[in-house]
Amino acid sequence: MNPEAQAPSEPERKAHAEDTVTGGKEVLRLDHLTMRFGGVVAVDELSMHIDEGEIVALIGPNGAGKTTAFNCVTGVYQPTSGTVVFHGEEIAGKVQYTPDKITVRGIARTFQNIRLFSGMTVFDNVLTAMHLRRKSNLFTQMFHMNAAEEKAMREKAWSLLQTVGLTDVAEEMATSLPYGRQRLLEIARALATEPTLLLLDEPAAGMNPQETEELGRFIVRIKNEFKLTVFMIEHHMNLVMDISDRIYVLDFGRQIATGTPEEVQKNPDVIAAYLGVDEE
Repeated sequence: MNPEAQAPSEPERKAHAEDTVTGGKEVLRLDHLTMRFGGVVAVDELSMHIDEGEIVALIGPNGAGKTTAFNCVTGVYQPTSGTVVFHGEEIAGKVQYTPDKITVRGIARTFQNIRLFSGMTVFDNVLTAMHLRRKSNLFTQMFHMNAAEEKAMREKAWSLLQTVGLTDVAEEMATSLPYGRQRLLEIARALATEPTLLLLDEPAAGMNPQETEELGRFIVRIKNEFKLTVFMIEHHMNLVMDISDRIYVLDFGRQIATGTPEEVQKNPDVIAAYLGVDEE
């Protein structure tokens, strides 16, 4: 992690606490979401919701169906049955939007295995993601009528790199960065699409305890700064327990528990299925 990813200020902590206490309007709802691959049920009748301003974690053993649920939310998979509703609009189920259309609507994600644009610089990775919101077309580009928009996009890309502490490597190739900084770049690229809901798939994978702690503070900071709602898959229980408002627990595709971090930690089904097993 980068030293510019500082701990959230006291106002930021209070803002997050107020979101937790008062709640907000519903951002995402999954109703009886089911995903089958042949005879294998990867996600089984999953129902859950996320409210505005929350940080919600989805945990469970490897193979529990967590990333499959993310893929249904982001249009990578069309669910076998059930629905995904985002800001009151069904985006998967009877209708099925493609990933690009879902991103335009305000859902961005990172991946368990980092997927950067390998042939591009750090700066261009962020700038390219911003083209999703570009208003210019081929005509305006041909006659250089989009100069103001391009300038604004470049300034915003630089600002996002400042946010994640990567301005010093802006012109380096993205894949040349250390693992932790690639994670930060992937988050900056997701922010470039102007999401209201940010999905993080194991953001602390490969990080040491200090880096994981810094990442937790960073997630809270960007949630407040960019007015985000965060949906996170994570195996690092310290991170999950420190920053999550609510947690859903999957085991073999089925939801076995939900609640606050304190409630989930004490749930005997969760202890038996997951928390009682060493990460090693």
